[in-house]
Amino acid sequence: GHQNGGQQKTDHLLLSQVYSAAVQAVLSGIKCYSCSSSASKAEDVAEQTFLVALDAMNLSPYRSALRSKVEFTIQAVDNEGRVIPLSDEGSRYLVKTASMTVADIPDLQRGRGHLGSVVFSECFLESTINIQQKDGGVSPDCCYTILTTTVPRYACWLVEGDVKQSEQAQLLVRTEGDTCLGSRALTGSDAAYVCSSSLLSTPEEGKISFFSEGLLFLHPQYGSITLSKHHISCIRFFHEDSGGVASVFVEYDSSLRSHLPFPLQSPDHCLLFSLPPRSKSHKDFYSKVLPVWQSSDSALRLQLVDQDELSWDQRSMHSRLQKLHDSQEPPVAKRRGSMKTSYCHLPEQDMFLQHFALSSVGQEPILNDHLGAMFPSADLRNPLSKHPDKVVITVVSGLPGSHKYSLGTALVHTNKEGGRWVVYQPDPDSSDGFSAPHLQHFLSNFLESQRATVPKPRLLLVTPGYTDVLDVVQAILSHPDPVVQACFTIGAVTACVEPLASCMENRFTFPKLVEQCSQGVVSAVVFTGPSGERKRPSGQYLHQLLRAANPSAAFIQAERGAVTRNEDVKLILSDSSFNQSQMLRARYLLYPGWCKGRYSTGVGGLVLTQQRLLFHRPLERPQFITRCKALKSSLRGHPFRGNLYHVRGTVRFADSERRMEVSYDVLSGVLTITPEQEPSQETTCFLVFHGPGLTRDRLQDWLRLCAKQKEAKKVTRTRISISPQEIKNIHASRHLEPLPSGFYYNGQQFVDIFGEKCPLHPNMELFIREYVCDANREIELFNSQLDLQTQPDLFDP
Repeated sequence: GHQNGGQQKTDHLLLSQVYSAAVQAVLSGIKCYSCSSSASKAEDVAEQTFLVALDAMNLSPYRSALRSKVEFTIQAVDNEGRVIPLSDEGSRYLVKTASMTVADIPDLQRGRGHLGSVVFSECFLESTINIQQKDGGVSPDCCYTILTTTVPRYACWLVEGDVKQSEQAQLLVRTEGDTCLGSRALTGSDAAYVCSSSLLSTPEEGKISFFSEGLLFLHPQYGSITLSKHHISCIRFFHEDSGGVASVFVEYDSSLRSHLPFPLQSPDHCLLFSLPPRSKSHKDFYSKVLPVWQSSDSALRLQLVDQDELSWDQRSMHSRLQKLHDSQEPPVAKRRGSMKTSYCHLPEQDMFLQHFALSSVGQEPILNDHLGAMFPSADLRNPLSKHPDKVVITVVSGLPGSHKYSLGTALVHTNKEGGRWVVYQPDPDSSDGFSAPHLQHFLSNFLESQRATVPKPRLLLVTPGYTDVLDVVQAILSHPDPVVQACFTIGAVTACVEPLASCMENRFTFPKLVEQCSQGVVSAVVFTGPSGERKRPSGQYLHQLLRAANPSAAFIQAERGAVTRNEDVKLILSDSSFNQSQMLRARYLLYPGWCKGRYSTGVGGLVLTQQRLLFHRPLERPQFITRCKALKSSLRGHPFRGNLYHVRGTVRFADSERRMEVSYDVLSGVLTITPEQEPSQETTCFLVFHGPGLTRDRLQDWLRLCAKQKEAKKVTRTRISISPQEIKNIHASRHLEPLPSGFYYNGQQFVDIFGEKCPLHPNMELFIREYVCDANREIELFNSQLDLQTQPDLFDP
């Protein structure tokens, strides 16, 4: 019976060792597949790892016997459990199962029969991103996470003989006098965790007792683990802070390894005992154990170490147990659905989720310089370096009527002490207001003209029209000349929003409104409307919409672009907010390919364009103001074609010799007329009109009515056209004319020979006919002179 029991233990150990080799093989196969995406390569690596593991456990005789009995597979399944071929492109983001089966393990010692079979499998997700190096080359970076790590890889139970030994070991705590662990127990049996670096080990909770010359750990399944001074080579104690777990690393002699539970056996011969913070075991260790173990006559060698003195495996074990403790502490422990509760079981999950988020948006490469921002938790990632010699570009975006130009002007005038400013003027001939080649050509010329200037001036760029701000960013960062591209950096992007000029109808916003406040691009949103507008339902809706679109942006209130707070000005003029880590990561997740100008912003359902009209004649100020104010009443609903929403430009009025900068927003009704900031001898005027489906002929007709109009010809007079007032005037001027025979004037009325009275002169009809003839002669003279006059058209050269 004793021989049978010993043989069974040997068989169980052999099967456990083969199983351990299969675990190593599956994990190495997963790693290989995640890097190569080749199932055949993963199979070769897994089988080779399995055979090498057998050699490491002195099972070389089983290599040839088990080589043909090993089967390794990887399968991808969709959400319905259907197997999807790995060759399908869609399988890249599916959960995969890697498994190894070792069937019919022979009994080589007795030479007959089979001991059994072992099967091990893990479910995993892999992620691959492309990284572009400085030389232009692209290399893949791979990452994976094993989803079934929470399932214990090994479980064992005490048999009858082990139970008796465990019960005897428990008596050591209550035994007085000398024992194998010393003369006395320093502490009682208190809660603690144990684990090792073995792939089969998971943190297990039990009771720990410290002795003067060793320690005893009791576990309901493992039984008792007794570590005396004869088997302990070194003890390391690490405690980072008062809120963290305390870790006792016990390095033991190789002779003890076979006596430990199989999942705790590890190549580094190290066990970790974790003491939860604020627990009795934690307090007793400091008050009762440390003083004894640190004494000069102690039989144990205790070292207090820092994190840098721990091995990689030891740091990993400590981190795993710390996350386990954090997941069990409130309030995280109450949120069972929280991702943080699984971090203790999937220690690489946080890094993998960051990696997987980037790979799931596409295969556009990530610049190597940006890796530090993409993976802030990685130890080997370097943060973005600053380049003080680059020209800083400040971008201000916004819809027409958002007072973005006012904000740009205010920034230039109020921050002259910060250096010289250069303002980019967009291409006037572009129909959509923005031309990437024009901007890139401007940057090249700017760099050439400022090459010898020290310090470099700042560049202010106000986006024109309804431009998507990301198009402007991509035009700067993807300059065709790498030398020019390397000399510029975007400091910050600010969006201006006028709530009264943001919606075309009800809550239907203008195209590109949300895009101009894009997360990862815009760091500040300036609301330029009246301060009280925010309390209205429409203003609240707009705030909620933009906050949902860009949760990290700062909201600034500045009526008509007048920013007054120093903190707001510093934020808008920041040199580095655009390149902050969270901004970079958001851009890679939301706009793949942005850094190389390959992200297409698309066109909205409604296309708004601009029309630019040049003219030379002055306008009449009253007519212009009246015509502008009348535009709102001409707006029509969907599909909005022909609606005119914004007018802006430089004109000359007949009542002033100076050119005026005018701006009128139809929806908000804000009309601005200011003298030209930099007077010039230029006589050409222009106006830019914004709206959907605008025609040049219609705009020209509208603008002609704002200029001085040619006088119209007068209509000839007739008896019917003479008004009663004119008749009174004629009578007043000629009532003293001689009367015809038979009439006399009694001082009040005209009386004939029959005594009939009349208030008007008897020859009044004659007087009216003469009046009409005289008026028609003047009209004919006026009309003939008007025919001789020539008045040039508003748009004539």
